[in-house]
Amino acid sequence: MSPRQGGWPFDQPADRGAQLRIGDAERERAAAELAEHYAVGRLDQAEHAERLDRIWAARTRAELDPVFVDLPGHAPDPGWAPPRPAGTPRRRRGRPPFPLMVVLVVLAGIAVLTHLPLVLIGLAVWFLVTRGSCGGHRSRPHSARW
Repeated sequence: MSPRQGGWPFDQPADRGAQLRIGDAERERAAAELAEHYAVGRLDQAEHAERLDRIWAARTRAELDPVFVDLPGHAPDPGWAPPRPAGTPRRRRGRPPFPLMVVLVVLAGIAVLTHLPLVLIGLAVWFLVTRGSCGGHRSRPHSARW
């Protein structure tokens, strides 16, 4: 089936996000948000328990959103985004902020300066071990004649 004939996930309507399955992380965020509404007195204990049961039973965003329909401050989860079509280039966000670059350069400089002596010592030890500490000449087998 080709992309032009349909059937690909990104060819679905924009409201498909409401029909996507949710996981435990989304349910936990919803339960925490509901607990905040309960803590400030917007819900009584029975309402809180009933809505909490609906949250843990929800399988899709469409089942989760009605729990908050009459409560202030609830917005759909901004973490969900529809999948990109294959072949669509990813948008670049631009360069990292200048202060972040300065911090990264300083940290890289510190790492090099603090580890350079260890690298030099390691190279010296390697050189001494491979060359031998006997003046640097290699012994030949006694049977070899020139």
